[in-house]
Amino acid sequence: MTDHVILLHGLWMRGFALLMLHRRLMEAGFRVHRFDYMSVAATQEQTVARLHARMREAAPEGGAVHLVGHSLGGLLALRACLDDRDLPAGRIVCLGSPLKGSATARSFASLGGRGGGVLLGHNRALLENGFEQWTGTREVGVIAGRTPFGLGHVLGQLDGEHDGTVAVDETRLPGIADHCVVEANHTGLLFSVETGRLIAGFLREGRFGRDMAGRETA
Repeated sequence: MTDHVILLHGLWMRGFALLMLHRRLMEAGFRVHRFDYMSVAATQEQTVARLHARMREAAPEGGAVHLVGHSLGGLLALRACLDDRDLPAGRIVCLGSPLKGSATARSFASLGGRGGGVLLGHNRALLENGFEQWTGTREVGVIAGRTPFGLGHVLGQLDGEHDGTVAVDETRLPGIADHCVVEANHTGLLFSVETGRLIAGFLREGRFGRDMAGRETA
């Protein structure tokens, strides 16, 4: 039985931004679906309810349904699967997701008074604060980037290695199964050949392979 993968885009994006990643995972042998949602206008409850329905629809006979989320999409994937007793089995991969909260989001929200916060929408609290740890039953893998080019770098709010928007340390959430760092900026994680290979490996094995040069794992 072929595993299904549902892709979730990040803040201010739409599903078409995931096209390259969609193709790479199809070539890796998965049945891939893009989940489009209104990242600012929709409430978290609305998005999670729709995602639950999409997961059940993808595998009506009990097959695996994995989630791969970029940035905010990864946070929402974890939020949706905190209690997954009635959902199909599967794993989660987060790409550049600030799972412990985003300094860039907090800085952006403070700009221009109330307007900055409005642009973060109903997921503002999730973006700013993230999680303390992962307590769900699903295995979660995180891929972070360390090419420092993006909005967060311009705002000057990031310490240590970062992908231009999210610091690597912001992606290291206690309780996850595996973590690795690649040479890509925040958006570039969606187009990286290496990222595609790492995702496919984790979805199959629950761990990132240790035989790939040029990256760090933790």
